[in-house]
This record gives sequence, C-alpha cells and structure tokens, in this order.
Amino acid sequence: MDSSINFYTQKLGFKLNFRSKNEEEQEEYAFLEYGNTRLELIQDLKEEYKKPEIKKPYCPHLCLEVENMKQSIGKLKKNNIYIVRGPLEIKDEETWVYFSDPDNNVLEYIQWYRKK
Repeated sequence: MDSSINFYTQKLGFKLNFRSKNEEEQEEYAFLEYGNTRLELIQDLKEEYKKPEIKKPYCPHLCLEVENMKQSIGKLKKNNIYIVRGPLEIKDEETWVYFSDPDNNVLEYIQWYRKK
C-alpha cells in the first residue's frame, strides 16, 4: 500500500484523503484525489491478489485527461514510470499514452484536441 500511495501522490500528483483497514474483509484501503477524480486503492491482506499481466487491450484501465501530452510524458519519463504503449494519435481528435503503476494496473493519459 505504501508504494502505491507514494506512486500516485509523489509521481502523479494525487492527494491522499485517508487510509484505513477493514478487519472484517481483511482489506486495507486508501482514498486519493486528483482534481475531480477520486481513486480508491485496496490491498488484500489475505494475500490472495495476484499481480496481473499487462496485455492488450489494456482493459480495465483508468484514464486521466491532461492538457499537455508532451509535458505529461516528460513527467512519466522523469519519474521512471513504465510506458506500456504510445503516445498514439488520431489526427485532429486526440492523443493518448498507456502506462502502469507498481501493481501493473494500466493507466492512460489522454489529451483531446478542442476545435475552436
């Protein structure tokens, strides 16, 4: 849980709202915030969770909108965050990149091009 919280707060800019344990369900959880996005991290204390393999189509994943893809990719590289694929682009529509957290959860940054 500590490494996941550090990844999201120190490398991606989320804020930790709170962290607790549910003894009955044998889970530890943390709620984080990034702008209007709320994220819950859950750790299985029974140690039954198996780290997933990263493979296409990279689903499920969490997608976060960014204003500047070039800067966002620079931040990923600066923080040694594994880029799964991309950046990819649909001309005049959007650009996106897939990356992963320490638990192999796939994340996506997307930048939509706004037509004026």
